[in-house]
Amino acid sequence: MKKLAIVILNWNGIDMLHAYLPSVLRCSQADDTEVIVADNASTDASLSMLAKEFPQVKTIVFDQNYGFAEGYNRALRQIDAEYFLLLNSDVEIRQEGWTRPLINYMDAHPNTAACQPKLLSLKEPEKFEYAGACGGFLDRYGYPFCRGRLFSTVEKDEGQYDTVVPLLWATGAALMVRATDYKEAGGLDRRFFAHQEEIDLCWRLRTRGKDIVCVPESTAYHLGGGSLQMGAPEKTFLNFRNNLFLLYKNLPDDELEKVMRMRWWLDHLAALRCLLSGDFANFKAIRNARHAYEQQKNEFFYERQQNRRLSTNDNPPERMGLSLVWQYYFKHRKTFSALVAKN
Repeated sequence: MKKLAIVILNWNGIDMLHAYLPSVLRCSQADDTEVIVADNASTDASLSMLAKEFPQVKTIVFDQNYGFAEGYNRALRQIDAEYFLLLNSDVEIRQEGWTRPLINYMDAHPNTAACQPKLLSLKEPEKFEYAGACGGFLDRYGYPFCRGRLFSTVEKDEGQYDTVVPLLWATGAALMVRATDYKEAGGLDRRFFAHQEEIDLCWRLRTRGKDIVCVPESTAYHLGGGSLQMGAPEKTFLNFRNNLFLLYKNLPDDELEKVMRMRWWLDHLAALRCLLSGDFANFKAIRNARHAYEQQKNEFFYERQQNRRLSTNDNPPERMGLSLVWQYYFKHRKTFSALVAKN
């Protein structure tokens, strides 16, 4: 059994693999580490390119596109390692031995189920990257934010978050997770397909008494938008729908009704903003996401009951009791430091 398996999920990403896989291989050289590409039935030349240019990389090939969540579930069932590192194909590594701080931290803290490196922007390396920055939190209404990113405001990295602190979630762009904890928690929820499935997994782990952290001694550079660009209606649909699934599955019983009532208003306000700005595609995406949630939420009833039964900590402090919408748009608190300083 390997200590670490770095697993890259690919779907028609030949250009990204060609550009960024060499950096992963160069900076991850260790006898206890292997790099694996799991392919979601790509129709481009990804597999032939891998066979020709990267014969040392093991591949797992699927018969169809299972999405991010189920693609990883199926891949990880075939891999024997103590730790899995789920890595996006559009991540570049510049730090030799970048996985060692992550492994060392996990080894020294057996209650930590998952961690992430500091995630910086490949396009603007002096800034954090939107997808994960220095680790994730939720507000009371389910809006995700990070140390280094609130909504669309991304901070410059000046070392202000170079400490290890408890998180609610670690980014799926570079997520190291203990294999036993991943399996015991049931892995990623395949019904999410893509987007926010890592938040769901980490929230489950956190409420069951496990720790999630960012280890900023390790860094990675993320391009972002490799499969769906920011603002794409498909991305908007998945983010709104999956965020509602996330809340339904994991909220404590005494909060579910009132949080969902407020989210009805907030989601319709977001849709109205799109409509008034002429963005009809994203207006429809939000409306369709709400409809899909109402149609499908009962499919998650069993998991909700299971999560309630297994929870030992219904209210981890990293799910903050503030409204990010209020703090950001009305109080004009645009950085994580300003947000937490006032609460």
